[in-house]
Amino acid sequence: MMLQVRLSPKATKLIEGKNFGHFATIMPDGSPQVSPVWIDHDGDLILVNTARGRVKQRNSAKDPRVAISIANQDDPYEKILVRGRVISQTTQGAEDHIDKMAKKYTGRDKYPWRVPGEKRIIIKIQPDHISD
Repeated sequence: MMLQVRLSPKATKLIEGKNFGHFATIMPDGSPQVSPVWIDHDGDLILVNTARGRVKQRNSAKDPRVAISIANQDDPYEKILVRGRVISQTTQGAEDHIDKMAKKYTGRDKYPWRVPGEKRIIIKIQPDHISD
């Protein structure tokens, strides 16, 4: 059993700031894939909101090993690197969550890029290792 890695104060500060994460997943052929993402946390879990069917969602459903780098947008030398695994993907609360992220990152009350029929998903990541 792996010990649970807790978010450090620095990690929490970077996640709660208006900083983008770069979310790495593994393609079916084993090659890496990276997407810039809005980030959040729930306790020590890191949250990424995406839409069902996007590459990062499909990849992390098939292989839960992921990594995220987060740098302070005002000082890119202040950063953290996270390796972890996806422990769940859920649609529960995902629509409200993407609105919360839109408020944080754009100042808008509602996520402005909704696509009819799109299903939002919250990817929950348990960190295994954090370098800061």
